[in-house]
Amino acid sequence: MPRARVVIVGAGFGGLTAAQTLARYPVDLIVIDRKNHHTFQPLLYQVATTTLSPGEIAAPIRGILRRHPNVEVLMGDVTRIDLGARTVQLDGALISYDYLIVAVGARHSYFGHQEWERLAPGLKTLEDALEIRRRVLLVLELAERKRLTAPDGSSADLPAFVVVGGGPTGVELAGASSI
Repeated sequence: MPRARVVIVGAGFGGLTAAQTLARYPVDLIVIDRKNHHTFQPLLYQVATTTLSPGEIAAPIRGILRRHPNVEVLMGDVTRIDLGARTVQLDGALISYDYLIVAVGARHSYFGHQEWERLAPGLKTLEDALEIRRRVLLVLELAERKRLTAPDGSSADLPAFVVVGGGPTGVELAGASSI
């Protein structure tokens, strides 16, 4: 009798926990993620505030799952799921499954105001953290230049930063003082 094939879409905390748990059983697992690394999201604010480098909170998915011989890892974007045919379309290839777990995570919300995104980046990915870091450091550099070139050495126009969101990430980001 062939072993069941389980496809897990997403290698965040949910997807990895499912893979590590199911890997103990006689099933074949395929883990699909659009990136080849898992990001430890609770520390993204430390990347954004220069306390940590991106590599300190990212680990290769294959490395995390390497001790499980019944787990395969694929990098790519799932573009379609056909529940009737029990297939997942991955960049043009069809992957069949017996069981499917969709653990793609969450995305920040602008509550119907997508125009805010260019001014207020979210903090869900390493790319988001690096963009926030870039913006903050640039503003601080410009403020330093302005202070040094002001005729009276005035610092009255120091920059202010606004953190929108009072959840754990927002509180941690607002309270970080490494920059």
